[in-house]
Amino acid sequence: MSSPAITLNVQDSVAWLTLARPDKRNSVDPAFALRLHELAERCAADPAIRCVVLTGSGKFFCVGGDIDAFSAAGDDAEAAVGALARSFHAGIYRLATMEKPLVTAINGPAAGAGLSLAIMGDIALAADSAHFTSAYSAVGLTPDGGASWWLPQLIGMRRAQEMLFTNRRIGAEEAVSIGLVTRVVPDDALHVEASAVATALAKGPVRALARCRALLMESANAGLHDQLDREAASIAKSAGAVEGREGVAAFLAKRSPHFV
Repeated sequence: MSSPAITLNVQDSVAWLTLARPDKRNSVDPAFALRLHELAERCAADPAIRCVVLTGSGKFFCVGGDIDAFSAAGDDAEAAVGALARSFHAGIYRLATMEKPLVTAINGPAAGAGLSLAIMGDIALAADSAHFTSAYSAVGLTPDGGASWWLPQLIGMRRAQEMLFTNRRIGAEEAVSIGLVTRVVPDDALHVEASAVATALAKGPVRALARCRALLMESANAGLHDQLDREAASIAKSAGAVEGREGVAAFLAKRSPHFV
């Protein structure tokens, strides 16, 4: 039996999803896409998991689609790549909309679909060795994995156009300066830092964080009036929930809150 394209390891309420095709630079093929969706659903549904970390193995985070597989499809490329993209997107959407935070620990270069995976984290930590490239137009293709949605949201339309049209490589430090990632971490400290961030999030008010995630996703296409209505409904629900009551009680008692 072949090894899974992505592994799952749960520690202290944190699920670690590790892209596990280092010999293929963690590229996306049909088995990878199916596994991503499977594990995303499992993480979303398991109440024992309170935060998810996505990282890569080897020297690369993910270089995008498996171009060898695209070539092998020959005249059936349109159908094959379309099926792969839809399968991949099911996992992407579940990770983006699950009711728990996502941390991406970007251990090396990210390109194509790997770029989308890297930047979708609520907290995106990039190793010094990481760099980011669209890469699609270099091989006559267009974005997938949500890149055409995430990039304008994170870095603005002009920078998104440059990345998609020119394939200019963005180094880790520049990625921070333009808002593509949260911060840069030395390569040898990435796992420790990601673990610390994820553990802190897992101990936090994960239901309130889920509502924050939803509000931010909705804000991209919402008018101010509608967003204000959503915020009012969300904060009211949070205030009446166990987390909100505990948070307020802890604040008044001048103690640390205990969220469960």
